[in-house]
Amino acid sequence: QVQLVESGGKLVQAGASLRLSCVAAGRALSNYAMGWFRQAPGKEREFAAAISSFGGSTRYSDSVAGRFTISRDNAKNTVSLQMNSLKPEDTAVYYCAARRFPSPGNTYSRESEYNTWGQGTQVTVSS
Repeated sequence: QVQLVESGGKLVQAGASLRLSCVAAGRALSNYAMGWFRQAPGKEREFAAAISSFGGSTRYSDSVAGRFTISRDNAKNTVSLQMNSLKPEDTAVYYCAARRFPSPGNTYSRESEYNTWGQGTQVTVSS
């Protein structure tokens, strides 16, 4: 089973940029489609971005499209989320998720489609 560890979350001002990383251990990341989800205080966890196992396909929620970019480096077993033009409403705990043996080229946006989750990293955007 793969283990996921997120990092990079911190307190930033509105308009700033931030890069989150998710490092996988235990399995080759190329066997997994990956996703980023987030959970704001008092709200349910929601989909943010996803990437296929070799990075050929990406998908974004409407709320982050055009500002966030998901990428992966399978050689380094790492998935990243570059977040630009951050807004206070982006404040949340961000979770990395992995889906084993995905269909080639597919991305996934539902929590139930993922097998493994990281512990989360806090992003706080002040106004």
